[in-house]
Amino acid sequence: MSALSRDLGEFFLPSGRAHDICSSLQTAILEHRLLPGTKLSEDEVGELFGASRTVVRAALQALAHSGMVEMKRNRGAFVAQPSTRDAEEVFEARSLIEPEVARRAARQITAVELKKLETHIDAEHEALAAGDMGRALALSGRFHISIAESARHAIYTQMVRSLIAQSSLVIALYWNRAGTTCESHSHHALIDAFQSADEQKAHDVMRSHLVDLYSGLDLRSKPETTSSLAEALSSH
Repeated sequence: MSALSRDLGEFFLPSGRAHDICSSLQTAILEHRLLPGTKLSEDEVGELFGASRTVVRAALQALAHSGMVEMKRNRGAFVAQPSTRDAEEVFEARSLIEPEVARRAARQITAVELKKLETHIDAEHEALAAGDMGRALALSGRFHISIAESARHAIYTQMVRSLIAQSSLVIALYWNRAGTTCESHSHHALIDAFQSADEQKAHDVMRSHLVDLYSGLDLRSKPETTSSLAEALSSH
């Protein structure tokens, strides 16, 4: 299981073989290898992973619980497709929660945690240089989760994990700006605020950053977008 999937999904992942399947599918969704609207056939998933339908169903149900998969009656499981209203609500929630999380983090973050954030930014740059936008997005999300962890507030951290997962689906459908979704200058500005323990600056930078992200969405109706399950899972 990838570190990213573990961080985003520790509240949702089942145990045993279903855990491995859930983790693989989750990572593919977060890295935009499995796009919103992709059908997750129990038979195809089972064949790809060598697992029974019962095990596959448990994995898909866990992803449905996290909001990353939608179970449609008589049709099966699909990667969730957030509506424009969903997108607005996700970013509204982030704008209310994450600035306060950043404020708390500025008060409590350690040198080790700051170094961890810098490592995330370096990894983002490497992914961008390699043209791996999905990976860069996933790392950007992990950056925000690391900030929440540094704030030492379990409920906020759980909420941020969930919102980041939902944001990944929103961005996959509605992003309309070239380059990475989390501009590096905003992440560097956050680190500067944390290094100086400037709580108000951390709050304000995070709020501005989320406004910038929201402005990069094109919330007009989008056609259904699908990708090949086999290709998505075999590409990494």
